[in-house]
Amino acid sequence: MENYSKRAWTEIDLDAVSYNYRMIKSKLKPQTKVLCVLKADAYGHGAPFLYKEYEKLGADWFGVSSIDEAIQLRKSGASIPILIFGYTPPEMVKELARFNISQSLFSRNYAYKLIEVCKKENVKIKVHIKIDTGMSRIGFFSQTLSDIDNSVKEIIGLIKAQELEFEGIFTHFSVADNSLKEKEYTLKQFDNFIKVTKSLENKGINIPLKHCCNSGGIVNFPQMHLDMVRAGLVLYGLYPSEEMKKKIDLKPVMRLKSVISQIKTIPAGTSIGYGRTFITDKERKVATIPLGYADGYSTAFSNKAQMMVCGKRASILGKVCMDQLMLDVSDIEEATENCEITVFGSEKDEVTVNELSEIAKNINYEMICLIGKRVPRIYYRGNEVKGELSYV
Repeated sequence: MENYSKRAWTEIDLDAVSYNYRMIKSKLKPQTKVLCVLKADAYGHGAPFLYKEYEKLGADWFGVSSIDEAIQLRKSGASIPILIFGYTPPEMVKELARFNISQSLFSRNYAYKLIEVCKKENVKIKVHIKIDTGMSRIGFFSQTLSDIDNSVKEIIGLIKAQELEFEGIFTHFSVADNSLKEKEYTLKQFDNFIKVTKSLENKGINIPLKHCCNSGGIVNFPQMHLDMVRAGLVLYGLYPSEEMKKKIDLKPVMRLKSVISQIKTIPAGTSIGYGRTFITDKERKVATIPLGYADGYSTAFSNKAQMMVCGKRASILGKVCMDQLMLDVSDIEEATENCEITVFGSEKDEVTVNELSEIAKNINYEMICLIGKRVPRIYYRGNEVKGELSYV
């Protein structure tokens, strides 16, 4: 099946996908539903392919960021419920109804706009009410008692709208992954959320699906799992914080690979790359790799990061280019042109996503989401290729 160009590619381990999902399920009560987060192309892993794996594993919901992502899943064949976390233009309610997609409802003004267009288009849409308990992003602002009272009044004013079907109500934790340092803040967020839902119930309004736990919440706050949890980064074998490594065992799903396109011996005093940021201090054997920042490999790694060549670490020399970079393979006799190299991976002693995110001063989420679309995703189970996803 290997039809892809072996220039740069990712290997997606489906056995690791299954393992991580089952580890998450082991943390939950049998009745707690699982929403698998597939936004940002499943964190760069390929949503049109991975949704099938999660459906086979028993996922109850999918979560995405936009209506375009949701429609992509539907057109690919996804059948389980899909929730859009972010904004959808009110003019697209017809698409929400047509593709059976649930929309986050985060303010009274937004609700009125949705209702207005629903009436015009003669459709009804499904919604989940978003409560802002401490993230200060989107949602009915509910961070003090007076805020909570006001939010409850606004929600009650919307409940009778015939154009909206209220499926769920949820909030999002901002520091649930750092439970030791920020436990009190997460407890406060949860308390605010429960006050909203209890107040609504006291008014005779019981919204079926309540959910607040992201990856950090799933692991660190089992008492907050409620009706459903939203699993994101942990599905892909990465930890939102170092603390969580002690609490759940995960397997990284993605490995980024490339090849050596050329090897040359360069004398001392020779500059390498744009800007002449590296000058050889002695004769060096330099390998060129056909991978660059257009593939999602940041210029932040210039003269700093390493890659695995024949099981050994090789350092980047000079600036990372748009499509290529150079490695020092002077001490790696086995290195030859056209041999595979590992940019980051999951094996022992390999360069990890976390190692690179520390160099780039970003987060592991960002590292995997930025892998470019000209890098094909190749899916393995065991040593057998099960599928390919190419964007170009």
